Amino acid sequence: MTRRLSMDGAVELLEGELGSGQRALDDLVTEDVWLAFLRFGRRLFDVPDTPDADGLLFQYGIHAFDGPPAFTVDLTRQFAVSDSNGDHDHYVQVHCEPRYAVVQELAERPVWATIQRLKPAEIRVYQEPA
Repeated sequence: MTRRLSMDGAVELLEGELGSGQRALDDLVTEDVWLAFLRFGRRLFDVPDTPDADGLLFQYGIHAFDGPPAFTVDLTRQFAVSDSNGDHDHYVQVHCEPRYAVVQELAERPVWATIQRLKPAEIRVYQEPA
């Protein structure tokens, strides 16, 4: 039987995957971040045995939530949490957000082709209840 990991350590596990190539976060290109997120996505976590209890989400766009506008790619893993009766209670989300300077190419070309080899200006990893 495969041992399933606790959601409590998900952020640290994702941070470990990002650093597993022995490179500083400042040296990672988007492809490195994506491959680290895929490794994280293959890990089995202790979640309820229900449909959609563990999912991968992706969104992107230009946002200025906590600073100047940045092109942000939000790679998210979402875990369902059940209450003591086994009913759905809430979700927990673990985010990996590479952020980039806003450049014209991002408005004119397919996103992945544009950012694949770029170095993010910043990479945020955090967890929040959804």
